[in-house]
Amino acid sequence: MKKTITYASISIILLLLLYYLFLPTVRFDFTGWIIAILAVAGAILSIESIVEQSRKITPVKTVTLSILILGLLYVTVVPFTTSWALLRSKDYRDLIGEVKAGENFTDHVAPISTDEIRIVDNAMAHRLGDKVLGSIPSLGSQAELGEFSIQKVNGKLYWVAPLLHSGIFKWNNNREGTPGYVMVSATNERDVELVQTVGGKGVQIKYQPGAYFSTDLHRHIYFNGYMTKGFTDFSFEIDDDGKPYWIVTLYDKKVGFSGRNATGVLTVDVTTGEIKEYEIDKAPIWIDRIQPEDFIVKQLDDWGEYVLGYFNFSNERKLTTTKGISLVYGANNRAYWYTGLTSVGSDEGTVGFVLVDTRTKETIWYRQIGATEQAARQSAMGKVQEKGYVASFPITYNINGMPTYVMSLKDRAGLIKMIAMVSVEDYTIVGVGNTIKEALRSYKNSLNSKGNSVSPSTYANTFEITSVVTRISKDIRNGNTNYYLMVRDKQEKLFIGSSMISSELPITAVGDSITVRYDDSNSEIVDIVDFENLTIDLK
Repeated sequence: MKKTITYASISIILLLLLYYLFLPTVRFDFTGWIIAILAVAGAILSIESIVEQSRKITPVKTVTLSILILGLLYVTVVPFTTSWALLRSKDYRDLIGEVKAGENFTDHVAPISTDEIRIVDNAMAHRLGDKVLGSIPSLGSQAELGEFSIQKVNGKLYWVAPLLHSGIFKWNNNREGTPGYVMVSATNERDVELVQTVGGKGVQIKYQPGAYFSTDLHRHIYFNGYMTKGFTDFSFEIDDDGKPYWIVTLYDKKVGFSGRNATGVLTVDVTTGEIKEYEIDKAPIWIDRIQPEDFIVKQLDDWGEYVLGYFNFSNERKLTTTKGISLVYGANNRAYWYTGLTSVGSDEGTVGFVLVDTRTKETIWYRQIGATEQAARQSAMGKVQEKGYVASFPITYNINGMPTYVMSLKDRAGLIKMIAMVSVEDYTIVGVGNTIKEALRSYKNSLNSKGNSVSPSTYANTFEITSVVTRISKDIRNGNTNYYLMVRDKQEKLFIGSSMISSELPITAVGDSITVRYDDSNSEIVDIVDFENLTIDLK
């Protein structure tokens, strides 16, 4: 009896230690907690065999062998039979929910100002953040940058990353937390800020992934009421006042031991560790992302894989997501996961693309044949292949009513040198420029040269003026010829257009009367949308 109590005590101590270290979810549709019990049972069986040095079947051996056999069956046979796609293919396919057909791209993604186009990608944000951190030696030696999350803050797009402990010794010296976070504008690479105070109070990120003991974020959540709940996707976000939080997704398993599906969200105060739980539809509006990227990709792939059930070896009507997924913002300022859909076996062409609401998981499928993100990248790099630039992962925007990939072109040092725009529908339509405005101008020229004239009605703010030309000249840049002109009644504006806009532009001279429709912005340089020379009669 004494030996039994001893082995039971050892088992409990080992089990508690494993639970503390590995934090397995204690629920019937998770296997981690059973694996921990199996590890302890195996250890007890080994210890008992070594100590007793006997082949006799003892009560301890009987119990541990029974636990091992039952546990192995539970982590192998039970998950297989309850989660096997052969038996549950419809459940897997339905996990994404209703996939609605999209008709008008502009219903979800509104035309965007060139000032709001994202040109800084994750890699560039890391580079800029590291530069800021390295400029403060006392800080750079104590902390390192965490993962960046893209989000909107007061209507502007930023990459935001926390400062994290760079090791156990740094954690021990700064147990109150790391001092602040870094914000990098996604639209302006020169806008980088190290935030160390919010509302007059210092920012101390005490609870964080990779910290130690009770300040480890995962362990803190686990031992504060969430041992029996699945939680994942620790993203760093700030509210509109700049106060930082960890955003953590709660999830269930809908298909046996598989089929992870988001059910709610936690916010964790980085300083106090206060945890608040929300249902998805009641989460604070400033939270951009509740649906984890990997959940959405898996659910979309299952939706496309089991379109005709499990037995579909000919791949008829099968669809799969394209490589890579991006976060885009819609007309209602809501965030969406964007990815292309391609037929199984296809490399460069898509049969459409989907937008998945990052909060509600509402899924819209636009059945538009086009290019994959990788094909668009190759097309953009091919446009300036002599320079050897590398394209960032493209982001999809509504450019004058047309889905358009926008990406930055970087040199070997990772610096942004040019901007490229590629039509989703036809990746041979490419525009590049040293600035976003130049790239947009080049893109419009490419559209017009392909017979896809840009309709003036697709512009959000257009103005018209009839006046007289006071100056006109042309400029050839990146293989494109643009005409620059000034008019008598708008001396503060410089108008730019190409012969693709109007064949009358190249033969226009000073003194000609013209009517110009232009895309107005607050800048001095504006794009011509429509042009007519009233002096020349070409009819």
